[in-house]
Amino acid sequence: MAKAQASGDTAASPAVARPASLLGRLSPLPYGWDMLDDFSIDTFAKQIVGPVLTHAQAHDRKGRPLGDGINFASQDYLSLACHPQIQTAAVEAIARYGVHSAGSPALMGNTTLSVALEQRLASFLGMRSCALFPTGWGAGYGAIRTLVRPGDHVVIDHLAHASLWEGARGATKHVHSFAHLSVTELEAHLVRIRQEDPSAGILVVTESLFSMDADSPDLQAHQELAHRHQATLMVDVAHDLGSMGPHGLGALETQGMLGKVDVVMGSFSKTFAANGGFVACNEPGLKLAIRFGCGPHTFTNAMSPVQAAVVLKALEIVQSPEGQVRRQNLLNNALHLRQLLQGTGHAVLGLPSAVVPLVVGGIGRSRLLTRFMLAGGMLVNLVEHPAVPRDASRLRLQIMADHTIEQIDQFAAVLAEASRLATEELARINLTRPETEQLR
Repeated sequence: MAKAQASGDTAASPAVARPASLLGRLSPLPYGWDMLDDFSIDTFAKQIVGPVLTHAQAHDRKGRPLGDGINFASQDYLSLACHPQIQTAAVEAIARYGVHSAGSPALMGNTTLSVALEQRLASFLGMRSCALFPTGWGAGYGAIRTLVRPGDHVVIDHLAHASLWEGARGATKHVHSFAHLSVTELEAHLVRIRQEDPSAGILVVTESLFSMDADSPDLQAHQELAHRHQATLMVDVAHDLGSMGPHGLGALETQGMLGKVDVVMGSFSKTFAANGGFVACNEPGLKLAIRFGCGPHTFTNAMSPVQAAVVLKALEIVQSPEGQVRRQNLLNNALHLRQLLQGTGHAVLGLPSAVVPLVVGGIGRSRLLTRFMLAGGMLVNLVEHPAVPRDASRLRLQIMADHTIEQIDQFAAVLAEASRLATEELARINLTRPETEQLR
């Protein structure tokens, strides 16, 4: 009896949980993506074949040819990726410096090219100092991690870049989101935080042009509020620096805020034909703090001399009469595309810029639409939930200075046919599904 009782007790005891397999969690992913591929709605991770031009060849995620297409999917706003002067600058830098920085910026990874670029950028932005990063993502993340301590607060626009959000969450548990562009909600957060935590540091984070909605905040109002409540403002200028404004300084220029924002950071990957990013400030101490105590800067290789040479040449073009012509071409293209799309009843968000967000509906319809756009010879990128609201998936169309009016007109024609086909296909699919499972 005693043995039986003991056996029973053992059987009744709680089961020991099996350890989670980190890799095992990922095993369903290939099956799920292959299912999308089977239905020709796996439109992500495309590969460009050859140079980044307005007309390009592409492969799908598995390397199969998608064919030729008009390219609205690359971030090359001023069409500088294949500019002859840019290519020459890269070749000359390789001949003189080689291809690798071979060190951290805190040690001997800097080159005369990267130092010159820091000085040129600071002057361009009307700031006293500038620090380079090998990636734009690292610049956003690293700037916040350098500025913010665990007891400080970050007040950040709801739609800010992922690097900014991850930097904020990595720096402090006190992260407060304000509704997109809402000065009223930003002020409410600042008032409350100052009342509850009078001595804490506060960083306000926004962007000069948001890539998902193509809109801009009131930078003067943000800066005035920040100073009123002893906070610091950081603005990410990744999407409009170089490509917008009379002199290529984007919203900082058009809103009269050049040299007046506390901290400016950005990326070279949209307009300046290179990887990399920067953080600029009128407080020289920030550059030193970044140089010697910022993980994505101090503990990684510095920007390569090739990248620095490319950005220097791109900046030279941006500041030249040619740059003005390219910005005007870009703006004309954006205005023409937006006019065509709005004339057909499509929802187009934001301001005229290199980014034209075209809202195309729920995930089901948007994936079908993207499939038919690609089949029609239009290279486009779909952005869907969770990057945007579930029923507001969008084609994030990216305009280049070298797009022609004929290419834009052709895009609008293909979109009309793809919309018709997507609507018909979605209706056909939903005929066979219960109402509770129907796609949108």
